[in-house]
Amino acid sequence: NLEVKNFYLNTQINTQIFLDPRTNDWFLVSHPTIFVLMGFYLYFVISLGPKIMKNRPPFEFKMTLVLYNFLQVVVSAWLFWEGLEGAFWDKYSWKCEPVDWSWSPHALRVARGVYVFYLAKISELLDTIFFVLRKKDNQITFLHLYHHTVMPMAAWGAVKYFPGGHTIFIGFINSFVHIIMYTYYMLAAIGPQFQKYLWWKKYITNLQMIQFCIAFIHNSQVLFYDCGFPKWVVLFTLPNAIFFYYLFDNFYNHAYKTEKRKEIQKDEICVSDKLLIERTTQIGHLKTN
Repeated sequence: NLEVKNFYLNTQINTQIFLDPRTNDWFLVSHPTIFVLMGFYLYFVISLGPKIMKNRPPFEFKMTLVLYNFLQVVVSAWLFWEGLEGAFWDKYSWKCEPVDWSWSPHALRVARGVYVFYLAKISELLDTIFFVLRKKDNQITFLHLYHHTVMPMAAWGAVKYFPGGHTIFIGFINSFVHIIMYTYYMLAAIGPQFQKYLWWKKYITNLQMIQFCIAFIHNSQVLFYDCGFPKWVVLFTLPNAIFFYYLFDNFYNHAYKTEKRKEIQKDEICVSDKLLIERTTQIGHLKTN
């Protein structure tokens, strides 16, 4: 019965055995299959995929990309609403939220949301697969690979050991960012007729950087407040938030500030050429007179 299950879970927690029997038998959770999957993902993206595509024309995938990005928007919207309505409105402590390892409907709902977030991170590996098959190798940066490799493994650990608690806020704000991000990708995939409406691309990177700042501040509270949530977990998430911020900031500087400097230099060259032409014309007129 429910009391026996809760007693069993509390016994596990007190003896520092954190494997969660509620989620351990779920698909892609019980065994560390995710590490094998991530190994094949990296092998395909870095080696096998480019070899296969070397002498082949790139795939278009236009309608596939539109549908894929639309589904990512739907899943992200569901996760955001589920987090908002199921936890963050009135059932969550912003200072320090412990993991509810009970079999209550609310605890299982939170665990289910963490599990769907984990599956969503796996599905997002298709981002890179599409880049490889479309020969968009310039899009496969270290930032991209690091992000898509770390997130599924971290989400697996959350589902298997801590499906709830303080750090689920990361998934909540990440889902909000992904609603906007995949909406942009969906519109861009539809065709060039939407390009004039996609001026806000660089602000997605700004939003991602803000996300990591919020996550860092929010998670650091566990170091000062004790609610039973394992402090060692945030000792992993905090450095990761800093590293992610650094990578996105570096990407922003190269992608947008460098591009802006090039545009300024181009304008300066155009102005200089125009002045030179005008000066040459004036000298020609003087010689003629």
